[in-house]
Amino acid sequence: MDVGFFIFAFSSLFALVNPIGISPAFVSLTQRFPSSEVPGIAARGTFAATVILLVFALIGDLIFSFYGITIHAFRITGGILFFRSGLKMLESIPSRTRSTPKEQAEALTRNDVAVSPIAIPLIAGPGAITSSMILASQTHDITRVISFLVALLTVMLLTYLILRGADHLLKRIGTTGSRIIQRLMGLLIMVIAVQFIIDGLAPVLTEILRAI
Repeated sequence: MDVGFFIFAFSSLFALVNPIGISPAFVSLTQRFPSSEVPGIAARGTFAATVILLVFALIGDLIFSFYGITIHAFRITGGILFFRSGLKMLESIPSRTRSTPKEQAEALTRNDVAVSPIAIPLIAGPGAITSSMILASQTHDITRVISFLVALLTVMLLTYLILRGADHLLKRIGTTGSRIIQRLMGLLIMVIAVQFIIDGLAPVLTEILRAI
């Protein structure tokens, strides 16, 4: 296994999924259900999100080729999206790409919230989907494929465990603790975003300089 790539993939996905940051929304969406049903909702939501991320990771190259998108352009776009999300997390502003107040209000009347809005867009939001596609495009050998899969599954397992005990976790760390963790995740996302933009711009600038 490529340890360096595993650490990069794990930290990127964990920061973008941000299971601690989405815990308050999860608690709000599941508070009307009996406590015995919450672990099952967390399990179904996490499983559905895992499938979604794996599907986009697998078809990422097909999407790029179909629309004529280069991986460099996608990295730059993803970096801009991540930077925006990270900045909002740093300022403790709720992201509207995860779920809007209207969507959350509508979800309160549904009998099953595991797939929507918990799996998508709460867990597998635009940032996580974009990251999984970019990371999958960098798996040029079997060691990186294994590293990516292990990183993704580890993040999803931790997400399930955190959401399952979200109510108790939030009571322990409190609002202040939750915001501190969210700001740290936001800072990490911004650093990852800048690296993605650099990785996307470097080959483009090299080609321009060669042409000149």
